[in-house]
Amino acid sequence: MTEAELEELITNCPTLFHMAEKGAWDSIKRYGLLSTSALLDHYAIEGPDRFQIESRHRPKSVEISIEGLPRAVVRDQIPMSDSGLVKALPEHLSPSDWYKLLNAKVFFWLSENRLHRLTSAKAYRDRKHDVLEVDTRSLIDAHRNAIWLCPMNSGCTKPMPHSRDETIFARIPDYRYSYWKERRSRRERVVELAVDYSVVDVRNHIKRVIVKQADEVLSVLE
Repeated sequence: MTEAELEELITNCPTLFHMAEKGAWDSIKRYGLLSTSALLDHYAIEGPDRFQIESRHRPKSVEISIEGLPRAVVRDQIPMSDSGLVKALPEHLSPSDWYKLLNAKVFFWLSENRLHRLTSAKAYRDRKHDVLEVDTRSLIDAHRNAIWLCPMNSGCTKPMPHSRDETIFARIPDYRYSYWKERRSRRERVVELAVDYSVVDVRNHIKRVIVKQADEVLSVLE
């Protein structure tokens, strides 16, 4: 991706979207937006409990706690399955490898349409969520060297387990933007933006934080 292409991406997708657990904003504001791995480090979760959360499929959300910190929720992975990943991944990657790879990143959608596909999906449409709307340019300026771009929903294998491996994630200079520009609409040339480990200063990049159910805004938190 050239600098001109990056500028085009930012113009086309000026806002990033992150869906969090309802009530999570207060902790995110204080501690930052943490990947699953960073959250487990923060809560000193180790051993078998950590392996189960970080390296196995989570069919439902998991609550974690430690004295001195507020309750936290590690979100489920309903859109994925072991069987789907076995079909989607090459031989050198196991489902456990994939879960651990994704759990080490913080993910954002580049389009509200993608957000709504998730919030309106059967598993989530009856639930309320804290949704962070983040300034794309500001986040990229602050975390450029820690950012990965991805042309697909890396955390979904339903209904079709599309093929994938670790190379679907590319750093900004290595992303094949021109390839996807020929094949995708302007807000679909990059599907996911991921940041290594955590975005501790996410509060500095916030445009708005809302409570959303499906595609309806219920309230504005910030």
